Amino acid sequence: MSKQKRTAALATAAALAGSAVLMAAPAARAEVVDVNYACKTPIGDKSAVSPIDIKGVKSGSGYKITMSWQKGVSSSPVELGKGAMSPSATIKLGGADSGTMSVTGPANQEKIPANTPIKINDLTGTYTPKKTGKVTFTAAVLTIKALGTTTTCTPTNSPGPSLTLDVTAAAGAGSGTGQGGSGSELPQTGPEDSAIALGTLGGTVLLAGAAGALWLTRRGQAAVRR
Repeated sequence: MSKQKRTAALATAAALAGSAVLMAAPAARAEVVDVNYACKTPIGDKSAVSPIDIKGVKSGSGYKITMSWQKGVSSSPVELGKGAMSPSATIKLGGADSGTMSVTGPANQEKIPANTPIKINDLTGTYTPKKTGKVTFTAAVLTIKALGTTTTCTPTNSPGPSLTLDVTAAAGAGSGTGQGGSGSELPQTGPEDSAIALGTLGGTVLLAGAAGALWLTRRGQAAVRR
């Protein structure tokens, strides 16, 4: 093979290998979505719009999900000291999965002045795929606890997903061995089985006793004949 052909072959092989790596990489699509929150606060109803960003990074058999707010939501009529505000939120799952997952984060690290939009720190959680396919992650309810009060903020504009992941179910997730399963099962040891076991044991003892009596009877008859 000429040097030119060999070089072309190596270049083709490298390109194919690169394509294989790209195809094998998990697909993910993220976008910042504006979420219109309606908040129920101790001092009345409030509303705020914040762009929400959700990212997912592979971590073991699951994904570390991070939810970020680009603008503050709600506010407090009094100053909140350092560590006085504790946020948490839920993320709605869609596509190949359903339900919600929870994300949490640290309390505020700096004091929050009165009547100032509350900036939420990044919230994180772990998502373990139960099914294989494309799963969407959409902002759901935000909860803020501060000074013994709770504020709940709910999206009102039906926001679209902030993240779409192409996931593979973890080994054993979403599957189980029922009565028709192929997995091995340990024997039951409940009261009914105990009764059956005792009955079987009693029957064995009874048979053994009868056999012993029969053997003794036959032996006695033989002795008489002698």
